[in-house]
Order: sequence, then structure tokens, then C-alpha cells
Amino acid sequence: MTDDPCVAPCWNGITPGETSWTEALTIVEDDVRMTDPETRTAEQGTAIGAQWSRVDGEMCCQMVSEDGETVSFISLSLAPEMTVEGVLDAQGEPVYALGAPVTEDQAVVYLFYPERSFIVVAFVAGADAELLPTSEVIGALYATPKDMDLTVKTSKLHAWEGYAAFSTYSADAPEEAFEVTPEVTLTPTPGG
Repeated sequence: MTDDPCVAPCWNGITPGETSWTEALTIVEDDVRMTDPETRTAEQGTAIGAQWSRVDGEMCCQMVSEDGETVSFISLSLAPEMTVEGVLDAQGEPVYALGAPVTEDQAVVYLFYPERSFIVVAFVAGADAELLPTSEVIGALYATPKDMDLTVKTSKLHAWEGYAAFSTYSADAPEEAFEVTPEVTLTPTPGG
């Protein structure tokens, strides 16, 4: 979430839509903080994915290339070392937010930065709790601008209203509560 060694949506020198799959895989393999990635190729098509763990053994990260040539997105589970306030200080305010319950006492709020093609995942202590400056950041997703645009166009999203009750950003809110509603609907195609 910081600008070291590169600015989001870049992570660890890897930028979706720019970094080649081969170069990205080498960066991950050479990172002494991570285990070597396990890769899988799609049975049909050109997609390839990799997942890896921190050296302490916790699965943390996934990376996918839809075309087999260039990184499409990176998904990270993060140790709770940064807060939402820290992200806002470093990146500014998000444009959109969306909350989703996980368990009775756990929920997440996704903070969308569409102009920078990344999403931050913040922990909230359940659907009755609030998103606070001290809420822990537990994940991030870095995407290509095209994929981020598609995500926004196919999602229901609330406008960012600052720190607020989880219900302010709930995915279960009435339709009129959303700033953005799906512009397009994805239709599955045969074989993919």
C-alpha cells in the first residue's frame, strides 16, 4: 500500500497489464520473503495462475495471467500491519466502498480506487460494527484498468462516505442506496 518499491497498482515491481508473466514469476521466485509459487495452467485457453506463501507458511498471494503473457491481477492476503487510516494517508480516499459479512463477528469493507486499479480489503468486527481509522487492512487486489473498469460496471457500489457504520456500505442495502449499479451484465460464453 506504500509507494515502495512502486506505486499501486504495482506490487513488488509487478504491474497488472504491464509486467510479463515470466518476469513476474521470477520476481516472486527471487523474493526471500516468499516460498516458490505453485503454478497451474487452464485446461483450455491460455490462462495461467500462481499462488504462494510467506516463508512463515501462511498462504498469502495469487497472481493470474488471462492471456498467458502478461499479469492480469494480483490478490494479496496481508498481515494486519496497516490500518485504513494509513492507506488513506498514503493513497487518498477511495471512490467507492462495499461491505460484506463473513461471519457473525467478522466482516470486510472493500475500498475501491478505480482510477488506480486497486481494491483494499479492510476488516470490520461484524455487520453491527463500524469502519474506523484503526480498522486493519487484511488484503488488496491489483488489476488492469480494463478489469477494474469492468468490475465497476458490473457491481453495486456505495459512494465513499468516510468512516461509518458497516451498514452504510452493506452489499445488502436497498437498490437506491448504491451510487453505482451494474451497467452491463456478463453473459457466460460456451467454453469460458
